[in-house]
Amino acid sequence: MRLLRFFCWSCVAAFCGLLLSFSGAFLYLSPSLPSVESLRSIQLQIPLRVYSSDAKLIAEFGEMRRSPIAFADIPEDFISALLAAEDDNFANHYGVDLTSLMRAATQILKSGQIQSGGSTITMQVAKNFFLTSERSFSRKINEILLALQIERELSKNEILELYVNKIYLGNRAYGIEAASHVYYGKPIREISLAQMAMIAGLPKAPSRFNPLVNPSRSMERRDWILGRMYSLGRIDQQRYEEALAEPINASYHVPRPELDAPYVAEMARAEMVGRYGSDAYTEGFNVTTTVPSDLQQAANHAVREGLIDYDQRHGYRGPENRLPGMPRESWLTALNKLSALGGLEPAIVTAVENSGILVLTRSGEETAVAWDSMKWARPFLHTNSIGPRPQRPEDVVQVGDLIRVQRQADNSLRFVQLPAVQSALVSLDPHDGAIRALVGGFSFEQSNYNRAAQAKRQPGSSFKPFVYSAALDKGYTAATLVNDAPIVFADDALAQVWRPKNDNNTFLGPIRLREALYRSRNLVSIRLLQDLGIDSTLRYIERFGFEKKDLPPNLSLALGTASLTPMEIAEGWSVFASGGYKTEPYLIERIEDRAGQLLFVANPAQTPDSADKDAQQADGLQVTNQAEPIIAERIIDERTAYIMTSMLQDVIKRGTGRRALALGRNDLAGKTGTTNESKDSWFSGYNADYITTVWAGFDQPESLGRNEYGGTVALPIWMNYMAAALKDRPSHLPVEPEGMLTLRIDPHSGRIASPGTQDAYYELFKSEDSPPSMGEFEMGLGIPGSPLPADEAAPFDLF
Repeated sequence: MRLLRFFCWSCVAAFCGLLLSFSGAFLYLSPSLPSVESLRSIQLQIPLRVYSSDAKLIAEFGEMRRSPIAFADIPEDFISALLAAEDDNFANHYGVDLTSLMRAATQILKSGQIQSGGSTITMQVAKNFFLTSERSFSRKINEILLALQIERELSKNEILELYVNKIYLGNRAYGIEAASHVYYGKPIREISLAQMAMIAGLPKAPSRFNPLVNPSRSMERRDWILGRMYSLGRIDQQRYEEALAEPINASYHVPRPELDAPYVAEMARAEMVGRYGSDAYTEGFNVTTTVPSDLQQAANHAVREGLIDYDQRHGYRGPENRLPGMPRESWLTALNKLSALGGLEPAIVTAVENSGILVLTRSGEETAVAWDSMKWARPFLHTNSIGPRPQRPEDVVQVGDLIRVQRQADNSLRFVQLPAVQSALVSLDPHDGAIRALVGGFSFEQSNYNRAAQAKRQPGSSFKPFVYSAALDKGYTAATLVNDAPIVFADDALAQVWRPKNDNNTFLGPIRLREALYRSRNLVSIRLLQDLGIDSTLRYIERFGFEKKDLPPNLSLALGTASLTPMEIAEGWSVFASGGYKTEPYLIERIEDRAGQLLFVANPAQTPDSADKDAQQADGLQVTNQAEPIIAERIIDERTAYIMTSMLQDVIKRGTGRRALALGRNDLAGKTGTTNESKDSWFSGYNADYITTVWAGFDQPESLGRNEYGGTVALPIWMNYMAAALKDRPSHLPVEPEGMLTLRIDPHSGRIASPGTQDAYYELFKSEDSPPSMGEFEMGLGIPGSPLPADEAAPFDLF
């Protein structure tokens, strides 16, 4: 009895000692414990996602892949698998499972090391949200105290929801929904029981039980969990056996963009970081851009095909590498180090036959490439010269050559090479500045440099419309005659003596402004600028959105020697397309937070007709909190914009842009641009729906070739895109504004034609700038405005 009494009192003393120790620890540690209530408002890190205007995923930015899931959406089978693996007594304990803790303590006494922590799911939530992964007794006590508080303040369902969304499950996947997408490419509700058990086995050791790295260990862990589920009565024998029989079929599923628009994504990312800093990557923002997927796809295709066509005109530069005499495994290793660029896949030639070649691709398949797709491959000699046509495949490639192929719609392969030349395309809605398509180069993987927004190049003759617009607003008319004759300038700002010339080194004498523009006569543009005055013209042109520092303060400005990006050119041209209004390009349409609440909706300055249309749509949809539309500033006379559109339509109808007639539309206006030695090729054009600018050239400026111009390189890209963008759209011409006259004009004098005048034509005028008739002129009434006289007395004008 004495021994029994002693043992009982010893137990009581030990219990009291433990109680006092625990109470002391609680009193000591509790002031430093975080508030459990904060778990209710915890913000899990969610990546930034960028979408097209029609909700196609463009890109995802952030270190953690996470898609939070509500408890109600967690499958019952997964909850059973998770509890079987991690905490089968979860429903019964109050945050701490004494049996598990005693088991962990026994392991420590036996081995002298911490082997398992005996943690419940609630304790893991405490550790994941508030503590570090340090293995120490003080941290364990904190964990226990926090778990007890969590159980008092949160329901079991809330605790489970926090746990399954926070845990790391390998391959940058945080939370079960992200893991399901990473390993199986499907949401958690759509995967099988065996797959759920595999994911439930990952929290213990994501690297050790990773099905991609250690499939055998992963299967062992999965099967053990399935066995636990069966023994606990969570699944019946049939489901257990069926799940056991299922092989490990996990594979790596990167969240693949639904739309290839990496330059757009990068611009959106940079703007979001500018707005929100580093929080942009973690706060779960969903960004909707102004770019529709169909227009972006058309732009991608147009740029890539245009560059490939140019590249093939200039011959084959040879394989990217030669790897003859190597085993197949070495070839596959070499291929797997390379990626597809702009849709062009790397391949190694394995056989050369008369009908074509066989190539090994990264998938390990050997596929035929037809000889017909190789006949373009004349040897490249230099920019202006290529070698003889190949007669057979062996004239082009050898076994072991590392080449590029392009997969066609019928899954066949086409022989290509990576273009050395680059291009950029920008397409805007002229009525509000929305970016509808943007391509910054042949391949973002090849070069992240966004030529559409960053590359400042000389626009050449595509800049001339701004000078012509200044002239029209200064009293010139489309019928004004200007002398297209040789001219010499002694100007210290340019050179000691400057003798500009036309592209073909010919001179046409007195010529109408309309004809001078569609024929792109350099000397007429220079005479206009000289007469208008450089300073006043610079002030006028700056209205279009150009910075003064990019505009040369000399007469070369008339030939397009400014340094401007395709985006800036498109922004400037949008003034003509919008009827004289200045709009700013913008990319982000709206921003939503993780809960789908709107944080930002774009409200750009827009033309009055566009604002009216938006207001009508808002009324029809009963949109609340709709911001009052901002009306864009009109920076040029709408009649000037209308006449410029008419003149630029003639560039396509009878000038340097005639190739665009193949589109079969009557509402297109545009202008080519080619700089000295054909280093830059441009085409800007529009109708009332889209203004699109295309640039093409080498990153390090060099000649595109003797016979390459804006009309041969940039224009075909523009046509390819606009054909798709305007498909099934009706003709959309601007409405003629008030205060316009259409008069019959004498082609030789630029004045109103007398009855019976031969070759007379109709021309548009502002009512106050209409020319006099021949009779009025002969009576000395003169011409309004300030046209230059056609000086036919001397072959040169010296200024």
